[in-house]
Amino acid sequence: MSIDVTISENFNDEYWMQLAYEQAALAASQGEIPVGAVIVSQEKVIGAGYNAPIKQSDPTAHAEIQALRAACQSLNNYRLPDDAILYVTLEPCTMCVGALIHARIKKVVFATTEPKAGSLVSARQLLENGYYNHKFVFEQGCMQAECSSQLSEFFKQRREEKKKIRLLKTSLND
Repeated sequence: MSIDVTISENFNDEYWMQLAYEQAALAASQGEIPVGAVIVSQEKVIGAGYNAPIKQSDPTAHAEIQALRAACQSLNNYRLPDDAILYVTLEPCTMCVGALIHARIKKVVFATTEPKAGSLVSARQLLENGYYNHKFVFEQGCMQAECSSQLSEFFKQRREEKKKIRLLKTSLND
């Protein structure tokens, strides 16, 4: 998944997280949970992705994994450059943290926590275990309000749609 990046002298965490946010919007437009990710190296996006497990019939098609696959394929290497940073709209799960460790990511910046499955600060703190052969640094909170709102709105709409379906079924049965 490629992203058209406008050259800017204002590259910062918010700039890159905005690109991840846009990836998340693509996921939402396809009925997927809105999570988006971009991997940046030398001020360029080398990989981008969004949640697509339903569309791809693939439980591993999380935004982070999609971005990792794109980056590694473009580099023709399963390891990322030493300066690679992942920007993702939601705290990574256990599977994604494991993949990021294997790919040797330098840093992860995530917008909002995931209380049920987040594996950096929420449900688990995987990097606190001393047995990994690679660790990365992480930061949280960049564009937290926007990304949390995007997720909340998605789930609100989903609940409303399910409610309409239940009401329709009830009225048909009467």
